[in-house]
Amino acid sequence: MQTTTGCYRAGMPQLCFTGLSENWLLKECGHRHWEALAAHAGRATPDFSDDSSGRAYAAFTAIRLRANGFDTVRENDEFGIHTALCRTGPVRHFSTHRIVRDGTLIADVSMSSTFVTRAQARNNRSVARATLAALGGAISAAPNEALAMTQAGKRLRAGEWGSCESLAAGAHEAARFLPCPNNDFNGADFLYFASFQSFVDRAEWQRHRFAEPPVIASRSLHFYGNVNVGDALSVHVAGERENGQGITHWSEVRRASDNLKIADVVTEKHWRQR
Repeated sequence: MQTTTGCYRAGMPQLCFTGLSENWLLKECGHRHWEALAAHAGRATPDFSDDSSGRAYAAFTAIRLRANGFDTVRENDEFGIHTALCRTGPVRHFSTHRIVRDGTLIADVSMSSTFVTRAQARNNRSVARATLAALGGAISAAPNEALAMTQAGKRLRAGEWGSCESLAAGAHEAARFLPCPNNDFNGADFLYFASFQSFVDRAEWQRHRFAEPPVIASRSLHFYGNVNVGDALSVHVAGERENGQGITHWSEVRRASDNLKIADVVTEKHWRQR
């Protein structure tokens, strides 16, 4: 188990209109996962190659965020992120990130990753699981939460997730986006995992234009593929519910070139009280 703690002060990069920025938090936790993975493997930097000497990257397969009070975070507030990471398989890792302010837990993020490589250079449709025989770091039994996230992803991918049965079938036209290489892709030339959250939120805003935007309460993201620069994607609402507590929706993200579902995202937000 690899553990680290980081201290932060809320400024413009960490904040958004509804308080603590979920997009920033996902990126920061992803970076902390990457750094902890290197430390767990006994490496000074997160530089990994597969058994064929090709560049290998840790790609997220599932993420779960649970939040409480993002809208209470103000400019200059101090908070910490406590990270723990373990190796759960030959090329799999699982991390948890506890976000604490003034001794109170305001969010926790769980992240599962697997190492991948490209069969063809710069072709994100050729991504496959990598093999790293000399990865290093003890393998632990997968925590129950990691197993639950994996099972939830399988049900979502098949369109059979039981907890989404109460959502009304989506009646909205799919929102279409052309990811921008300068903003939506990362330094490894992949569509960045945090961009999926961004596209789902943009699609929600296109549908609703709330007078008072709701605050994130939970988010589950499950990833199955990626896109190349120049390929468009669509966000389709598989189910949605809006009531006195807030709004919940299940979105499918599909690649435009072949209509392949590359992600499922389940979002729960609460109405903001100001």
